[in-house]
Amino acid sequence: MLRLNTLKSAKGAKRGNKRLGRGAASGTGDTSGKGHKGQRARKSGNARPGYEGGQTPLYRRVPKRGFRNIFSTEYITINVSDLDRYGLGEVSLEELKKARKVKGKEKLLKILGNGGLSKVVTVRAHKFTKSAQEKIEKAGGKVEVISTAAKPVERKAAKATATKGI
Repeated sequence: MLRLNTLKSAKGAKRGNKRLGRGAASGTGDTSGKGHKGQRARKSGNARPGYEGGQTPLYRRVPKRGFRNIFSTEYITINVSDLDRYGLGEVSLEELKKARKVKGKEKLLKILGNGGLSKVVTVRAHKFTKSAQEKIEKAGGKVEVISTAAKPVERKAAKATATKGI
């Protein structure tokens, strides 16, 4: 009867580890399958990834593309037509995230003027395009610009050091 404790591997399925450097008669003695001299015959013979033996590697030969400005400010952008679709009376970044209408790590909101607006909404954002501002106000809404100015850095008062009289 076939049971888990009586299962055996098929004949020849299990092979032992290759034993290197155990004399000439073993078949893998002497150079132990590493050939004669050269980089790969050495103890730590593999070069790092991308190394091409001194030739300029591919990652340096291929031209680089693009530029990423680390000082740029990134906004979550929303069109005026989206404000109409969402049906919110008061629109701000917090409200939009709460209503799951936007997602992302950006902390700034910009309203773009694409589309039309038929509802009265109060919009609080960090930036507006001129057309977006006009469309919101034309529909009877209110535009509030949130300041993006950085908070002033609080500095500790320097300790007054007493000068010794000479």
